[in-house]
Amino acid sequence: MEKKSFTFDEIKLKLVNYCVYQDRCHAEVEQKMKEFLLIDEAKEEIMLYLLKENYLNEERFTKSYIRGKFYIKHWGRNKIRMHLKQKQISEKLINKSFDEIDENDYEKTIRKIYEDYYSKQKGLKEYQRKSKSIKYLMSRGFEYEKINDIFDQT
Repeated sequence: MEKKSFTFDEIKLKLVNYCVYQDRCHAEVEQKMKEFLLIDEAKEEIMLYLLKENYLNEERFTKSYIRGKFYIKHWGRNKIRMHLKQKQISEKLINKSFDEIDENDYEKTIRKIYEDYYSKQKGLKEYQRKSKSIKYLMSRGFEYEKINDIFDQT
């Protein structure tokens, strides 16, 4: 199957729509551009246009990514951080954007996931249930220290 060729303006519009549909980071847009045979100058021009017109905003992307992964998927900070790093988001921007997660919500989520998972661990000794539940929370990206702090209070 041959590739359909697009004009520069058509490609630019496709990338605008790609960014409008959902917040994107630079790495995602660069990846998307690979679908089109563009010279470097054209890629640069489109990138600058997307930035200038605020279709592409790394800070907005990072904040909305953090909110979505925590409030919808219930991921912990470690897992969110790892995925953002894979998208080439800077450590500084990640740290600055974590205030999108309310600390009380974070602790409540840890408690709820723990209780749900713990209650499903039948036929195990108490310490095994607890240890499996903590491992599960860590696999969801929650910090061991944070999990411990919460359960030291109970």
